Amino acid sequence: MDPATLIGFAISLIAFFVFMILEGADPTSLIFLPAIVLVIIATFGAAVASQAMSDLKKIPGWFKMAVLPGKVPPATEQIQVLVTLAEKARKEGLLALEAEVKKIEDPFLKRGLQMSIDGTDPEDLRGILEGEISAKKTEDKVAAKFFNNMGGYAPTIGILGCIVGLMNVMGSLSNPEALGPMVSAAFIATLWGVMAANFWFLPMGAKITYISALQAAQMELLVEGIAEIQAGTSPRTVRAKLTSLVPPSEQQREAA
Repeated sequence: MDPATLIGFAISLIAFFVFMILEGADPTSLIFLPAIVLVIIATFGAAVASQAMSDLKKIPGWFKMAVLPGKVPPATEQIQVLVTLAEKARKEGLLALEAEVKKIEDPFLKRGLQMSIDGTDPEDLRGILEGEISAKKTEDKVAAKFFNNMGGYAPTIGILGCIVGLMNVMGSLSNPEALGPMVSAAFIATLWGVMAANFWFLPMGAKITYISALQAAQMELLVEGIAEIQAGTSPRTVRAKLTSLVPPSEQQREAA
């Protein structure tokens, strides 16, 4: 699993707590249950209201993708697998890949190779695989939008909490000693709304968008590799064509 998101969460919170301490504020003042309940639960509810019922069962998977996504295999590793398959297909024919397909764990690559072995027309094969990629991108956009919506709702809901708190303050003007703590508690809801949006929800939406783009790029690489294998292209040419699709920075990083 890729823990970068959790590390980012921790860094943000630590920086904020250090800021509070340097300013002479007490970080434990953030532990105000009414504000937390309002911002987190109401924000989640508002985001759920913007989705269809069929999407609700996908939400746990969206959280997992945002916080602990699986690692995307290096492009060079995928290229090596495709080159090895191209070598076998070149020497023994496509039918010789039947045994190799059973060993492949990537379901997308497995389906593509199986259709190739079954004699699917190259244009139809490419169309089917590219359709799968397009469908995945669309689904991932829905997941990212869910968290972006939460990031948009949270600050406003925090302001609602602040307004309710200030209403209580106005009702207690006859007790000046209680006004300070009550005003502070009112603004904590706003703080939680802004913090939750910018420390958690918006970064989670951005992470899903990023992971989706990486996965789509990997799938597009596999489509090209499968097409070249089906066409009987030489392994050396397959490697050269696929490597040309990998960004230079990634090639250098993986070669290091």
